[in-house]
Amino acid sequence: MSFGRALLFCPADRGDRYAKALDAADTVIIDLEDAVAPADKVSARSQLVASASGDAALDPARVIVRVNPVDTDDHALDLAALARTSYRVVMLAKAENTVQLDALGAAGYRVVALCETVVGVERSPEIAAHPAAIATMWGAEDLAASMGGRSSRHEDGRYRDFARYARSRVLFAAKAAGKLAIDSVYMNIPDLDGLRAEAVDAASSGFDATASIHPSQMQTIRDSYAASPDEVAWAERVLAEAERQPGVFRFEGKMIDEPVLRQARSMLGR
Repeated sequence: MSFGRALLFCPADRGDRYAKALDAADTVIIDLEDAVAPADKVSARSQLVASASGDAALDPARVIVRVNPVDTDDHALDLAALARTSYRVVMLAKAENTVQLDALGAAGYRVVALCETVVGVERSPEIAAHPAAIATMWGAEDLAASMGGRSSRHEDGRYRDFARYARSRVLFAAKAAGKLAIDSVYMNIPDLDGLRAEAVDAASSGFDATASIHPSQMQTIRDSYAASPDEVAWAERVLAEAERQPGVFRFEGKMIDEPVLRQARSMLGR
């Protein structure tokens, strides 16, 4: 399964934005949790249900619904609303253990486990290995809050060490379990250069997608995951040379073996 590269959060109480968000993104994450004020959650659930029927119904294959954490009253209400729709991919906010995924899996949902607390990050390997889990994602600011911290980043935009650790741990958990890995959002919306650098790093590190909070970030994310023309040209050359030289060989000043060839194939989408 693939969500594409560019995922876009959309507040669930803004049903008028659902279709526009889906037009901009590869996959839309309809958010019943942090993006919706407590007083608006009832309306948000109603709008979610309405979006799944009629001539303007959203494609369920391109929709993820973020539900409230298991230990909240809103969680059960979210699932009751979801049961009235065709949406079957759930992002579980503040996932912390496999028991939380059991009921979702039994109900037929596929789960994107959002590991955004200290407990969730530390247990991410067992969470990612759960049969209902199809992907993991990490969340920087909720993680900072769960530790009593004030910010996940330095003033120059770099992640603090604890955030870099969490990002790597959740990525490793997904890849070890054979699941997808989604990178966290880049909050500085106008800073497309910063977003580009972070998304390029995500793609180079093995993330499968990056989540975002604004449509203007979509193209930058897509471009960042695509191999550059120089990378494509190099990959084509080295794979062609590999057909002539089986085994390990030297090419353009670099020793080439099977792991390097796998990277080249990945650049070409093979």
